Amino acid sequence: MTNPYQQAFETSLKDPVAFWGEAAQGIHWDKPWDKVLDDTHAPFYRWFVGAETNTCYNAVDRHVADGRGDQAAIIYDSPVSGTKRIITYTELQDQVSRLAGGLAGLGVTKGDRVLLYMPMIPEAVIGMLAAARLGAIHTVVFGGFAPSELATRINDAAPKVILSASCGIEGSRVLPYKPMLDQAIDLSAHKPGHTVIYQRPQAVADMKAGVDLDWTELTAASEPHACVTVKATDPLYILYTSGTTGQPKGVVRDNGGHMVALKWTMSAIYDIKPGEVFWAASDVGWVVGHSYICYAPLLHGATTVVYEGKPVGTPDAGAFWRMIAEYKVSALFTAPTAFRAIKREDPDAKLLQQYDLSSLRTLFLAGERSDPDTINWASSNLKVPVIDHWWQTETGWAIAANCMGLHQFPVKPGSPTKPVPGWGLEVLDESHQPCEPGKVGSLVVRLPLPPGALVTLWNADQRCHDSYYSEFPGYYKTADAGYIDEDGYAYVMARTDDIINVAGHRLSTGAMEEVLASHPDVAECAVIGVADQLKGQLPLGFVCLKAGVSKSHEQVIKEVVQLVRERIGPVAAFKTCTVVARLPKTRSGKILRGTMQKIADNQDFKMPATIDDPAILDEIEESLESVGYAKARKEAGQ
Repeated sequence: MTNPYQQAFETSLKDPVAFWGEAAQGIHWDKPWDKVLDDTHAPFYRWFVGAETNTCYNAVDRHVADGRGDQAAIIYDSPVSGTKRIITYTELQDQVSRLAGGLAGLGVTKGDRVLLYMPMIPEAVIGMLAAARLGAIHTVVFGGFAPSELATRINDAAPKVILSASCGIEGSRVLPYKPMLDQAIDLSAHKPGHTVIYQRPQAVADMKAGVDLDWTELTAASEPHACVTVKATDPLYILYTSGTTGQPKGVVRDNGGHMVALKWTMSAIYDIKPGEVFWAASDVGWVVGHSYICYAPLLHGATTVVYEGKPVGTPDAGAFWRMIAEYKVSALFTAPTAFRAIKREDPDAKLLQQYDLSSLRTLFLAGERSDPDTINWASSNLKVPVIDHWWQTETGWAIAANCMGLHQFPVKPGSPTKPVPGWGLEVLDESHQPCEPGKVGSLVVRLPLPPGALVTLWNADQRCHDSYYSEFPGYYKTADAGYIDEDGYAYVMARTDDIINVAGHRLSTGAMEEVLASHPDVAECAVIGVADQLKGQLPLGFVCLKAGVSKSHEQVIKEVVQLVRERIGPVAAFKTCTVVARLPKTRSGKILRGTMQKIADNQDFKMPATIDDPAILDEIEESLESVGYAKARKEAGQ
C-alpha cells in the first residue's frame, strides 16, 4: 500500500503539470495561467506562464483580508539589543505598504532592483516585501560582507535604491554598516540613486545630504502603496552565491513558481498549520532566510521569527530553549553548527531542563551535513524527531527530506532521508550511467526542476547553462557527490567543486586563493576545507613565498589572514595558514587539494598516480602538524 509521500513523489515526476497545478490552488492569482509548464526553452523551463499575481499580496494582504489581521506575522527577539516586538499582519501590511510608497517616490518601479544590506531586524523582511509589492527585484547581501564583496554585487545588480541600517550587532560587538556601505559604493562603478538607512541607537550613522534618507522619516511621510501585478515568470529576487571564479553568481527566483513551491513545503515538509510559530534560526542574507524567515511562513499564514542573537552567549547556551518556550515554537530550523555549539557549552543539557519545550514538535537541520553525534544528542534531549534535510541556494528549498506532513520515515543518521516530491534525484557515474544502490557518484536532478528552483543566473544565461546543465545533459548538476541506498535514502558525501561549508555558509576556496595570491610576498597558494567539530568545515591556507622575502613567516600569515578578512569578510572564518616550500601537484600542474585535505583530516588516501614528487606529501604533513592537523595520523603510525 502506497503512503501519501510515495503517491505524491510518483505523481510529481510522472505528471508534474497536474501535481503543481493542484498545489497552485493555494495561491491567489490575479489572472490564471495559460500553461503550468513551458518547456520550449529547455533547460530554462518556466512555470505558470501567462499567470499574473503579486508575492507581497499573498504573503501579507491576503491574510488581512481573510481575517488574520490581528495574528502575529513576525516575532522579533533581539537579546543582543534587549529588544522584543510583535508585528501583526495588519501592522506588517501598513509598514510594508508605506515603505513601498516611499520607494515608489524615489522612482522604484516594476523590474528595478533594490539592494538590502541589513542586520537581523524586522525591517529586513519589510524591505524585501516592499520591493516585491512594487514588482521590483530585491537582492539581499549578508550584513557582514566586506565592502569589496558588496561592491561586486552592486555592480552586477545595478540597484536603483539601497536599503540598509546604521549597524549590526555581533554578540557584544556593534558593527557600523554605513562606513562599509559608503566604501562599497565608492568602489563600485554603478551608483544607486539613494540609500535609505534605518537608524539604530547602538550606532547612529552620519547621513549624506541629498543621497541618504532616514527610513523612519521616509515611511512616515509616505502614503500606502497598492500591490503591483506582475507576471508569474517575472523575477522576485536575485541571491548571490559563491562562484568558483571568484565572481559571484546571481541566482534568479521567479514570483509564481516560488510561491507555489514554498507554500506547499510548509505543510508537506514541515507539517506547519496557519497560525503556528515557525522559527528558522538563520539570516536573511542566506537562502534559508529568504525561503523560511521571510516568504514560506508568511505565504502560509504562519508566524515567523526574526532572531538577532547566537545559539550560545546571548546570554548562555539556553538561548534557543528560551525562545521555544516563550513563543511556543512548533518547529525549529537551524544548522548543525548551532547545536554543536550548544552541546559544547552544555553537554548534559542542564539548561534545557529549565524550560517548557512542549510546543516543539520537530527540529530540522540543514546547511551542512548533519553528523550522527549531533542528531543523536538533539533527539535524546529534545525528545522530538530531528530531521536532516539537504538543499542549496540554487534549489531554494529541500531536494531531500523526511516530509513530516506526508509520511514520517525512520531517521537514518547521516542521510537527509528521501528525495522530496518534485525532485527526480539520481546518482550518475563518470560515464553518466545510473549507479547501483550504495555506490557513490554525482548527485543530479532530472529536468525539469520543480517550481521555486533557480530560473537562471542574473544576466548570465550561458554561465547558468555551463555551471548546471552542460556536464549532464537533461539533468541539473548539484556539484555534490553521494549515493542512494537500497531503501531510497540519499546520502550527500562531499562537494565536487571548491565550495566549502563553514557553519552552513557556502564559501569558495577559489575566491580565498585569489586573495592570498594577491599578497605581494606570495608566489603560490592553495586553500582547502578541513573538518571542524563545531563549524563543519574551516578554510586552511598554504602559501609558498617568493624568493628573497625577508619578513617572518608569522608576519606574512598575519597579513594574508587580515587580507581575507578585508576582501571577503569575517564570514570566511579564515584564520589558519601555513607557509610551505612547495605544493603537491600532478605532472600536469594541478594542485592535489583533495589529498592535502585527507592528510589534514587524518583520512586514508591512495598515493595519486599522477603525483609529480611523492616526497612533497611528507613536507605537507609536517606543515599541517605545525598548525594542529594531521597529528593523529602520526600517532596511529600511518
